[in-house]
Amino acid sequence: MIIKTAELDIVLGPTSTLPEATLPEVAFVGRSNVGKSSLINGLLNRKKLARTSSQPGKTQTINFYNVNKELYFVDLPGYGFAKVSKEAQAKWGKMIDRYLSSSKMLKAVFLLVDIRHEVKPWDKEMFDWICNSHVKPVVIATKSDKIKRNQIPKRLRIIREGLGFKNGEVPLIAFSTETKQGREEILTLIEELTQ
Repeated sequence: MIIKTAELDIVLGPTSTLPEATLPEVAFVGRSNVGKSSLINGLLNRKKLARTSSQPGKTQTINFYNVNKELYFVDLPGYGFAKVSKEAQAKWGKMIDRYLSSSKMLKAVFLLVDIRHEVKPWDKEMFDWICNSHVKPVVIATKSDKIKRNQIPKRLRIIREGLGFKNGEVPLIAFSTETKQGREEILTLIEELTQ
């Protein structure tokens, strides 16, 4: 998949009405600070299209990025330890659930987990939710450049075990914004899933 154009097209808040979907969508979800915006920027070859921040919980809306006028990358708010009120987190949870439950053009959900850490209960909950929905789960292990290369297979195995699936059942890709490891693999998968 060659990225020719990419632009922020639609922004939804907690009370916004979901748009009438006309293009295939792939959604990206994960804990706050897992590197979701960096992944989207890396895939699209843009530095600042998706806003990144060292402060968890920066994405507080659902952002639709129109890619090549052919599909949408959908950036969902991070969950977990974001420094926001419980009330705001509950609103995000409802917003994410509403989108994932009702989008008619959603083809896959990319669940991002940090390769350096154990799978957290919320990651497992989100993974199970995706598996029980009508879309295909894909797991992306972010920040792979932060560990030694020979540690990657072991860390991927730990993630697989933590989420509860066998090798080959669900795509699991190590990704690094710095080295671009996994970029082509992810883009090829997106192309296959949205045909």
